[in-house]
Amino acid sequence: MNATDSSLPVLVPRSRYVVFFGMAVLGCALDLLTKHRVFLWRGMPGQSPIWWIWEPYVGIETALNRGALFGMGAGFGIGFAILSIVAALGIVVWLFGFRAARDRLLTFALGCVMGGIGGNLYDRLGLWQVPGDPGVFRNEVRDWILLRYQEFTWPNFNVADSLLVCGAGLLLWHGLRFESPPPDSEAGAG
Repeated sequence: MNATDSSLPVLVPRSRYVVFFGMAVLGCALDLLTKHRVFLWRGMPGQSPIWWIWEPYVGIETALNRGALFGMGAGFGIGFAILSIVAALGIVVWLFGFRAARDRLLTFALGCVMGGIGGNLYDRLGLWQVPGDPGVFRNEVRDWILLRYQEFTWPNFNVADSLLVCGAGLLLWHGLRFESPPPDSEAGAG
């Protein structure tokens, strides 16, 4: 058999590992860094007034989320942590075990999702300390971005949430726009 034989499976290009893990690590790091810096600066929820970037629309206000999306499921943090771990494992298996990472956009989108999972999972597992109170760990997700329009206030969120939403949006767009490459073709390998 020669190297151009179409019966050979197409491997995931090395660049996809760089894209996926780079996006996941950088996204998670940016989320954790911004949460840490904002909570050091503004303190725990209620300790400082809203700091407006564009009053009264965009501000910084610390908040803690014991649940998931919009605070739903408060008190089920361990369950959400387990689901996050299962989702993360599923993403890695799908991308690299089943070679879905041959698709560049899909790889980038799932890298965003993985970065978001990592940032919020860190918080849910109680790996962060209360600023100014060494040894006191909390297991709520730290949020700090505030959006408001007239009487409507969007629930506070963070960089990880933004990565999850952007990744999900890219996945939706990908699903509506692109056809899947044949199982072992070179389509999408570049």
